[in-house]
Amino acid sequence: MKHAHKFLSPAVLPVYFFAATILLGGVLLHLPVALNGTHLTWLDAMFTSVSATCVTGLVVVDTGTVFSTFGQTVIAVLIQIGGLGVMTYTSLVFYMWRRRVSLTDRIAVGQSLQGDPSFKLGRFLVQLFLVCFGIEALGAVAMYAFSLGELDWFSAFFHSVSAFCNAGFSLYPDSLMRFSGNLPINLLFMTLIFLGGIGFYVLVELPGFFGAALRGRPLRGALSWQGSLVIRTSLWLILIGWVVFFLIEQRQDGMATALLQSLFQSVTARTAGFNTMDIGIMTDTSLFIMILLMIIGGSPGSCAGGIKTTALRVLLGFAVSQIKGRDQVVVEGYGVDASTVNKAMTLVIFAFVLIMGSVFILTVTEGANQPHQLVRGKFMELFFEASSAFGTVGLSTGLTPHLSTPGKFIIMLLMFVGRLGPIVFLTMLQAWQTRERFKRAEKSMLIG
Repeated sequence: MKHAHKFLSPAVLPVYFFAATILLGGVLLHLPVALNGTHLTWLDAMFTSVSATCVTGLVVVDTGTVFSTFGQTVIAVLIQIGGLGVMTYTSLVFYMWRRRVSLTDRIAVGQSLQGDPSFKLGRFLVQLFLVCFGIEALGAVAMYAFSLGELDWFSAFFHSVSAFCNAGFSLYPDSLMRFSGNLPINLLFMTLIFLGGIGFYVLVELPGFFGAALRGRPLRGALSWQGSLVIRTSLWLILIGWVVFFLIEQRQDGMATALLQSLFQSVTARTAGFNTMDIGIMTDTSLFIMILLMIIGGSPGSCAGGIKTTALRVLLGFAVSQIKGRDQVVVEGYGVDASTVNKAMTLVIFAFVLIMGSVFILTVTEGANQPHQLVRGKFMELFFEASSAFGTVGLSTGLTPHLSTPGKFIIMLLMFVGRLGPIVFLTMLQAWQTRERFKRAEKSMLIG
């Protein structure tokens, strides 16, 4: 009974819910009614379901031509479920049915979404859903208007949900390259992607922040410490990516278009997976920067994957503290407790081992018997694909449809782990561990 309870703990339940959603989505996408008179293998149906539920956007078939309106609707629903999180949906159902949510569930949801285990679950979730659905609806209306007839209402809602949930699914085979020079569409997509990737708790704080700005009130204190940290870090990452892509990837499309494409690619690289530039012809320098951005990802409690911006700031704070000889890690004027630092370090190590292990397996499944001269450049493509899957980004150099069956399973696993967050699996492992009540004798070790 003790072991059975561990498999039903709040930390493990989201894994089961996501797995069940993926299986149901795969079955629905394999039905003839979901297809446009074509045949889809069970593997490709499940791959699409995993990618949609994990809001990744990696595809093995063209979404706009292979799937019917019903199939595209199924994908949109899977994206919505994955974007807002099955745990959030389940908690909302419990609330609406006036069932009592246990204290452990409140704490689990609170820690994953807001970082405050004492908040009122019901009020927060209702506010959350109103804000998220409101943003998606406004985004769809604006998208329909700005597309100048290129998007019908269904396509506008599909792309609005995909953008806000940071999924990267598009009904066009070239993603959004046809809109590369459309300033309103680009700004709208970037806004939806940014809002979906900063975290639900920051979204709830933003109305108060903008309200204070409009009234001319002091902005200090309008955002929480973590909210301010997330937005500052996100903007810095966007700026760095923008400058690098503009300097490295300048084409003959004119200065204005180059600036817009570079900015869009920087915004979408960490979370969403849309592209207005051809990823397959970008330089290795740009691909390497995109890999770093994809691994960092968005922010906690958001639609994005990756190790998250907060983990990055904690690691940078740890590095600075070591250089300055501090005993305490300081981020944005506040000390960070040891437990948070340990989680950030463990998360990064876990992500590094997972990505490197997956790349190693992919090198075996995708051409281990071929000499380096014949697969030159393949390692970068595999590294890029694995990072995109882990970060639930969805950008691809074009390799995904050509992966072997074992390779597709590896990418599916990376998307699944990346969406739920390695921290969920680490929490699950911690629930199974037995704490030692003693300490061993310590010795120093020569390092470096």
